[in-house]
Amino acid sequence: MKANTFPRELRLLTPSEFTPLFKDPIRAASPCFTVLAKPNQLGHPRIGLTVAKKKVKKAYARNRVKRLARESFRLHQHQIPAMDMVIIAKHGIDQVDNAEVFAQLEQLWRRIAHRYKKSQS
Repeated sequence: MKANTFPRELRLLTPSEFTPLFKDPIRAASPCFTVLAKPNQLGHPRIGLTVAKKKVKKAYARNRVKRLARESFRLHQHQIPAMDMVIIAKHGIDQVDNAEVFAQLEQLWRRIAHRYKKSQS
């Protein structure tokens, strides 16, 4: 059985890790999120989150969105190919309930994995 942990190795932490993802990424979008991804050579996926203050005004709402995205990634990390991803929250995400956020993220994980496989062939 694989562990569903979320250690530091699964996170994008520095600007130098985020920057390459903005040049020619694999994209997927939903009404609440945009995902930019690129393959990595690490053998596991990594995630970075951006929830702009301009898009979500209140800190508790930004923290909620990040917490939900991290939890969804933690639960689905073994179905996602080895790639670095940036999750960008869109305007209005703070008005969406938790179940809908999880559903949109799950759909994005499948979509990005499909586009990754398509780009590799």
